[in-house]
Amino acid sequence: MHPSERPPLPQDAQPAATVGSAQPHESAHLHVTGGASYIDDLPELRGTLHAAVGLSARAHARILGLDLEAVRRAPGVVAVLTAADVPGLNDFGPVIHDDPIFATDEVQFHGQALFAVLAEDMRAARRAARLAEVRYEDLPAALTVDDAIAAGTRVLPDVALRRGDADAAIAAAPHRLAGTVRHGGQDHFYLESHVAYAIPREDRTMHVHSSSQHPGEVQLQVAHALGRDAKDVVIECRRMGGGFGGKESQPGQIAAIAAIGAWHTGRPVKLRLDRDDDMVMTGKRHDFRIDWEAGFDDDGRILGVRFRQACRAGYSADLTGAIADRAMFHADNAYYLENVAIDSLRCKTNTVSNTAFRGFGGPQGMFGIEEVVDAIARHLGRDPLAVRKLNYYGVNERNTTHYGQTIVDNVIPELTETLEADCDYHARRAAIRAWNAASPVIKKGIALTPVKFGISFTATHLNQAGALLHVYTDGTVLLNHGGTEMGQGLFTKVAQVVAEELQIDLDRIRVTASDTSRVPNASATAASSGADLNGKAAQDAARKIKARLAEFAAAKFGVREDEVVFRANRVHAGAASLSFAELAHAAWMARVSLSATGFYRTPKIAYDRSTLSGRPFYYYAYGVACSEIAIDTLTGESRVLRVDILHDVGRSLNPAIDLGQIEGGFIQGMGWLTMEELCWDETGRLRTHAPSTYKIPAVSDVPAVFKVRLWERGINAEDSIFRSKAVGEPPLMLALSVWHAIKDAVAAAADYRVAPTLDAPATAEEILRSVDAARQAAGLAV
Repeated sequence: MHPSERPPLPQDAQPAATVGSAQPHESAHLHVTGGASYIDDLPELRGTLHAAVGLSARAHARILGLDLEAVRRAPGVVAVLTAADVPGLNDFGPVIHDDPIFATDEVQFHGQALFAVLAEDMRAARRAARLAEVRYEDLPAALTVDDAIAAGTRVLPDVALRRGDADAAIAAAPHRLAGTVRHGGQDHFYLESHVAYAIPREDRTMHVHSSSQHPGEVQLQVAHALGRDAKDVVIECRRMGGGFGGKESQPGQIAAIAAIGAWHTGRPVKLRLDRDDDMVMTGKRHDFRIDWEAGFDDDGRILGVRFRQACRAGYSADLTGAIADRAMFHADNAYYLENVAIDSLRCKTNTVSNTAFRGFGGPQGMFGIEEVVDAIARHLGRDPLAVRKLNYYGVNERNTTHYGQTIVDNVIPELTETLEADCDYHARRAAIRAWNAASPVIKKGIALTPVKFGISFTATHLNQAGALLHVYTDGTVLLNHGGTEMGQGLFTKVAQVVAEELQIDLDRIRVTASDTSRVPNASATAASSGADLNGKAAQDAARKIKARLAEFAAAKFGVREDEVVFRANRVHAGAASLSFAELAHAAWMARVSLSATGFYRTPKIAYDRSTLSGRPFYYYAYGVACSEIAIDTLTGESRVLRVDILHDVGRSLNPAIDLGQIEGGFIQGMGWLTMEELCWDETGRLRTHAPSTYKIPAVSDVPAVFKVRLWERGINAEDSIFRSKAVGEPPLMLALSVWHAIKDAVAAAADYRVAPTLDAPATAEEILRSVDAARQAAGLAV
């Protein structure tokens, strides 16, 4: 039963804070007062050493000599670590063992770790790390996707997905178009850089505080590096200062280096990357080159489409396989593709290994199909929204994806119709066209785009979670689960679930740090599944304790168990009524266990990786966004003027947190598509490695009119936690409306005569290039 369906309380009863209410983040008061402890805030134990990493200065080269004598002699230096000092496995690869902790004979990207320095203070370690003398023999380097395609280098084999006969459908279609579009990568730019604090314990065991979305994986990476078992390593994380996917697989290297240092010295070791090293050493969102060809009818309905998705994986596999798979799954976005062929190229380059980022391949897949739909509309002279709606999945027909999953809850047509009317799309589009006709320099654009995003890990075994719940004799509750908190409000939502089940106030519950010694084998907090998985596991634990208490109360007061009612901090058993705390104490006195573990595994999902078919997703999350922008055709500058969003979160667990996730996700997506540009020079060196050279959205970039609304009639068709839907990743892709609005404005600069070519990010330089190219193609003065 969802809280909204619960019968009204008696007039004298005070409701407990439960699911569906807009509760503040559990650490909000700590965030704003400076009381929230991050790893670098933890009091340092006596004897703590500080680590810094020495990085390669070549993109691809053999190491002919590594002279570290000056490093060892530097003031304050205690030890220097290389690959020879790794007690166990010199690797932190999450899937394939192709990610060395320290390079040995060969470096494969500019910025790869060669060694680490341990010193008495952080500055001494960082100064010493610059003193190494390295002799290299340069080797050929593939730096871009195009380089890798030409050289045939891959981190994993190419993959193909087919439905129908795309080539025949394209050949027979009344209209055909083809093109190439590119988008860049994106740095996670979490406010807290990567950090680990390793503390040696007795009997050669290790306790590591790691800023990680996946403590269970870091536990194994550290154990393997030390040559120990999982039982000998504990990973703890109370909170991260942002993650966005960048702390899913990458923290293993940082934690392993700190742990190796602690292993050798017997002293605690802290490794905190500064911003420059963090951006150079750690992976980004995968950038893609997407080649496409489409056949369509006179109305714009897609009859056949072919994609070649070539992603830059970097030097190692990392999570590229799953990310590229999801890009293939989301090559449809919200559109039915009857005949489709997708070829996925996982390109190896001599750049940092790219990794998980919010959306995990979904944004890249959607980017391609939205380019196709927009090109079709402009070729036919139709409103792109009309072509989008024509190609939408049906509700009861045309509702099977290209990987064989039937869509049972398609609300995209309804969402689109609602937002289309609410934001006055058609009148505004007409007004924008009139404005553009009279404005020679400033051009405006508008676009309304959808999102359909699959929720679940595509690696089926990861869709599980555990929780540990203690009820104390005063009625307060301590909760631990396998999820991690990175500012997204997961701890708050899971606590609300427990408060709802036990019918107690939220402030009676404390959620403790993610800890591998409390909840083992937890999956990463990723794939937007944190609340789905951990909420269900915590609910299972709470229901076990609640059932024990109900059984005890029924026996004590002589009623049936179904007559024991938990409501608003009290428990009613027939004529008896007592507080939850009183019942907990009485149960303890009667030797009733007040501790329980909970477990959850996502049902129904079944996916065959060998055929890329089945049901990889438990359900889909949906949203639509309409963006209006303006560009200056003389400078290329752009500004987002207005954004309207309608998003389906099912029955929201916490509307305040969900709205914040939608707003933040959208702005982050906007940054990816408009301003966040990663630039490597011809030597493979990342030049945009600090806030001075890499621009993320600022407060001034938020649109003056920013209307975000949760769909009031949303409900999950599946038995998710209180029928809610995931909200972490899907909103990011709503920012595609901004990119297409910019394309609309560029088209206006050429009197709507041509379909403009525009790559992402749509920086001022790229917009200027696109405007000039469009005007030239239209035969207008440039």
